[in-house]
Amino acid sequence: MEGEKLPRISRKGIQEYLNKETPHVELQNITAKGLIIDHARKGFVRCTFIIPPSASDAHGNWQVGAIATIVDIVASIAICTETAIIRGNVTMDYNISYYSSAKIQEEVEIVAKVVGNKGKLSSIRLEVKKKDNGELIAIAKQWTASNEFRAPWINHPSKL
Repeated sequence: MEGEKLPRISRKGIQEYLNKETPHVELQNITAKGLIIDHARKGFVRCTFIIPPSASDAHGNWQVGAIATIVDIVASIAICTETAIIRGNVTMDYNISYYSSAKIQEEVEIVAKVVGNKGKLSSIRLEVKKKDNGELIAIAKQWTASNEFRAPWINHPSKL
């Protein structure tokens, strides 16, 4: 539901929402499976993630598309902690730089911080590191806009 708000922003509340499978976002459901929110506060979220076999390339490395997807999900969670809006955010600009790779079953830490929020426009900075040695895997910067658009083909109840 667009603009859906969390009744109370908490790590537990966000984790429960994240674990709830949504039918029209199957890729996100698969990618986020196993994502654990370690810490969440306004404008900040830190997660751990053990890389599943389904997210690997032919060489057993964490596939870059899977990294990009999980980073996008964590960025959305960070925005949620800032604005309390779960859905209705659209990625406007997305930049990710890859520095190293990780293998299947390695544990990684993903840290996201909202660095700017100007009403409907938010900027998020993320880092992905190996949990055991802190080696940098990727850095991302993302701009999102709050979207209040309602598709005209969706039937809205009559106001009569």
